[in-house]
Amino acid sequence: MTTPSRSSFSQRPATRLGWWAVGLIGAFALMLIYNAGVSMIAQNNPASQNISLPNIGMPMVLFGLASGVFGLIALIRNHERSWLVWLSILLGVIMLSLIFREFLVAH
Repeated sequence: MTTPSRSSFSQRPATRLGWWAVGLIGAFALMLIYNAGVSMIAQNNPASQNISLPNIGMPMVLFGLASGVFGLIALIRNHERSWLVWLSILLGVIMLSLIFREFLVAH
């Protein structure tokens, strides 16, 4: 039985799950940039007020949560210690706290 490859904090991820977590962070970042760009265009163009613009907020949150879950599994199962995996876990915790806050705080 071989031991899983491990990474130290300053290295890139050494496992497949670690790389999945990092890839989901990248997808989350691209969605965030796209969503911010679409919002800016809609604010600056009064003609686009009547057009239904795509809102990718929910997929963004799901990608952030998935990144955190993949990072946590990589940390526990494969002993992954890369800073990118820790970043994915942090992103997952932030997304989870946003979801809890949405349900707990009255509007």
